[in-house]
Amino acid sequence: MTTPIVMLVLMIGPYLVVRLLSAAFRRDFSRSAAAMGLGVLFVFTGIGHFIQTEPMAQMLPPWVPARLLLVYLTGVLELAIAFGFFIRRTRRITGWVAAVVLVLFFPANIYAAINQIPMGGHAWGPVYLFIRAPLQAIILFWAYWFTIRQPKPASRADPPRADRAPTGTSKLSQDSSTRRRRT
Repeated sequence: MTTPIVMLVLMIGPYLVVRLLSAAFRRDFSRSAAAMGLGVLFVFTGIGHFIQTEPMAQMLPPWVPARLLLVYLTGVLELAIAFGFFIRRTRRITGWVAAVVLVLFFPANIYAAINQIPMGGHAWGPVYLFIRAPLQAIILFWAYWFTIRQPKPASRADPPRADRAPTGTSKLSQDSSTRRRRT
């Protein structure tokens, strides 16, 4: 049951460390750190496909052909996603790919929980989905917020100031109208 906690620590850890260091550098690297955290998370899950191959194959229904090969291929896919998060130029498309993968792979978690497959928390049965579904949603949100979403650029326009004349009037006419109101 520690796997979800490990996954969250791997994903959020780099973000928190860099967020603390950002104050010292006076520059915000949090989006990059969050993407790096996703990369570390996908390295972890991708390697799991090669270490826990047989239990992961059991997470797929028996009618799925070549289950072991599919587990290896999805492990390679997750490692490729991890690599994509480490490269700044590819983070946005990688975020989209990761989001699709998270949604498409979730039914395997449902099947494994319903059938109590002895892989991670799935042996707990359907109650495990109360942990896994929010975890999947958090990872999906994290990928969206830090890699897919485009932050709005800071506005360079000067905010309106009270001492400026409205458009179309001169400062002199504004001053004279202000003087008239005072008298």
